[in-house]
Amino acid sequence: MPLTKKDITDLLDSKKIKYEIVEHQPVYTIDEMLECEIPHPDQIAKNLFIRDDKKRKYYLITCLEDKKINLKEFRKEHDTRPLTFASEDDLMAKLGLYRGAVTPFGILNNEENDVIVFLDKDYENKIMGIHPCDNTATVFVNTRDVVKLLKEHGNEIHFIKM
Repeated sequence: MPLTKKDITDLLDSKKIKYEIVEHQPVYTIDEMLECEIPHPDQIAKNLFIRDDKKRKYYLITCLEDKKINLKEFRKEHDTRPLTFASEDDLMAKLGLYRGAVTPFGILNNEENDVIVFLDKDYENKIMGIHPCDNTATVFVNTRDVVKLLKEHGNEIHFIKM
């Protein structure tokens, strides 16, 4: 079973990780998220779940919400095959998430540990606002704590300039 919002907050509590959670209406886009008038809008993360054209490699890219990601540039910089957004079926199969709920916490559902995570270098040692595997809340948590959880899980993680 994929992790739920409660599973994520229970995990954070069990690891004694400080966080702030804000409940809000379901959101599916960054624009909808910003309309919620939640605290710390400058820390909201944009998450892109992408794959190569052969469905062999999957990537989660997390950056500050106001940044634009050029997949052609990303491909060139990271020497990948042509990239496209992963399907909703891929999202559920790989991360146990539905559209609108994409989050680095979804990596904890990636049993094969085959999704590579790329985090915006601007989040290093800062707080990020991400969904707790549910698009009806946002958790504000230190990026280093998220990275520690993902590394313990076994996925490959890179900080990159975006």
